[in-house]
Amino acid sequence: MSPGAEATSDVVIVGGGAAGLSLANRLLGTGAATVTVVEPPDGPGRPAERTWCYWDDGDGDGDFEDAVAARWPLLRVHGPDGAALTVDPAPARYRMVRSAAFERLVHARLAHAPGGRLLRATAGTVRDVPGGAEVRCTEPGGRTLTLRARRVFDSRPLPALPPARTQLLQHFRGWFVRTGTDRFDPGVADLMDFRVPQPPHGLAFGYVLPLAPDRALVEYTEFSRAPLTTAAYEAALGHYAREVLGLGAFTVESAEEGVIPMTDARFPRRTGEAVFRIGTAGGATRPATGYTFAAVQRHSRAVAAALRDGDGRVPPPHGRRALFMDAVLLRALDTGRIDGPAFFTDLFRRTPAHRLLRFLDGATSFREEWGIGLRTPVGPMLRTALEVPFLPRRTHPVPRTGESPR
Repeated sequence: MSPGAEATSDVVIVGGGAAGLSLANRLLGTGAATVTVVEPPDGPGRPAERTWCYWDDGDGDGDFEDAVAARWPLLRVHGPDGAALTVDPAPARYRMVRSAAFERLVHARLAHAPGGRLLRATAGTVRDVPGGAEVRCTEPGGRTLTLRARRVFDSRPLPALPPARTQLLQHFRGWFVRTGTDRFDPGVADLMDFRVPQPPHGLAFGYVLPLAPDRALVEYTEFSRAPLTTAAYEAALGHYAREVLGLGAFTVESAEEGVIPMTDARFPRRTGEAVFRIGTAGGATRPATGYTFAAVQRHSRAVAAALRDGDGRVPPPHGRRALFMDAVLLRALDTGRIDGPAFFTDLFRRTPAHRLLRFLDGATSFREEWGIGLRTPVGPMLRTALEVPFLPRRTHPVPRTGESPR
């Protein structure tokens, strides 16, 4: 141990967002390792409260049921022609977790677990050392310390995204609104509403998560190459809320905004013998949808199981077949070979809802994926699939990335 180092845990997790806290939660639950989580102290370094949404069959969220703020048994998609399609994805349910509730839950478990610890400090360099890795930190008072562990899992955003063949951004702004009268059905989540003006490049949709008959998260989202200004998001949200949804009088109680990379880049999962990347920085974000939270839960379970069983390997968050299909879809969207609103609407119209959600989560078999593929524009998708392996990877501008709310 180097001079001044502080003996700590089997595992140090850098960053207390969805990925870091989810992994800590799984490790504590399995007893696979003692854990120290390093989070930024209160102040500008801490992110604002975020919303994370996902779907599962009800058997994957038992560990954090108390943090689930809302759930919806039905999903609805509005096509560009205005027609609404409501589907029942049973046994799956769409669920919302607010980051503050999730943090309180995992922080309490860290405080009560014999092998758990939460450290409020600014993490600096992370590097391999004999027998493991170390993390240099600075506490709020300016004191520096070095944490030692057998393994370090780093969830901090990358300074730059790796080279990619295709990179789009999922960028959004959402309002938590309260209406003057009951305007929402709390049993139905509007997953994609294409009744909004479409941008010249990419696609746009509305997104409505009812929290009560008079309360909801109303969001405007684009898949395109560059984010908008806050003023442009506000204008698009205002049009959607007033002209499309017809909400009447309403109050905006709070807002959230973010940018998620949708890229077929190869993310480094390991940056040293004992240093691993997790979350979006480790490739957990699903390239063609931006969904991250469910993949983070699956990956956290797999990592915890590997450590419990003495396996030093960290499995990837997504399989190669799923990533190739996403690369094809991203390229087809970016080139305009397929019409995005029509593509996603037709997927929901032609595919059983539960199978489609499993497909979007990367949990389907090759046979199921072949059947779903035949329900897409076969010609443009086949042409793109033949083209993708030969496209060069290049560096793209760095987006203002944020953790996925999906």
